[in-house]
Amino acid sequence: MSHSGGLLCRTCGRSYDPSRDTMEKPAMARISLTPPSTLLNRIGAWYSRRTYGKVLDPGLAIGHNGRVLLTYVRQERGAAKWNRLDRGLKHLAVMAAAARINCSWCMDFGHWEADALGLPMDKISKVPRWRDHQDAFTGLELLVLDYAEAMTETEPRVTDELAATLIERLGEAAFVELTAMVALENYRSRINSAFGLTSQGFSDTCAVPSRT
Repeated sequence: MSHSGGLLCRTCGRSYDPSRDTMEKPAMARISLTPPSTLLNRIGAWYSRRTYGKVLDPGLAIGHNGRVLLTYVRQERGAAKWNRLDRGLKHLAVMAAAARINCSWCMDFGHWEADALGLPMDKISKVPRWRDHQDAFTGLELLVLDYAEAMTETEPRVTDELAATLIERLGEAAFVELTAMVALENYRSRINSAFGLTSQGFSDTCAVPSRT
């Protein structure tokens, strides 16, 4: 949908002008999205259409290697059962990591997931530039966002103080889950970014603003 010369995301309500985006994006995926027609890939495509309404590009890309795809699916199914960390905090951490890596596909899908979870779109849309919108987040949410970014940096910049504060606020079990979720999103985002995957339209053409 056009808006002031750009696009308007109907999910998050944020306008985006591609002409102002300085992040280099590939013209197309760097790997074929037509994997071998194996039983595993056919089952995966069926499940993806049933669950998400379309076949997810990451699954198509990874589908060129069946063993990697099986490991990926098992990991995701296992992570979906983690329940010691508040789901809203978990999703903010995931979005912050994806935004830091500038994974367009992950941010697009992340907005769709947030909407499905009933999270406020106005808050989610501010995650890529959360430091400029700190009044939109609670103190604990700011700590989680900072931790997710700190873990995602190369080299990670997690401090003893930040970790200790989060352990005190969340407890050790939830802190472990937070750390694992940020690491998992780094895995997802870096794979998708390296493959050259971009928005699949889950959030109606939402994209990641370049960091300034």
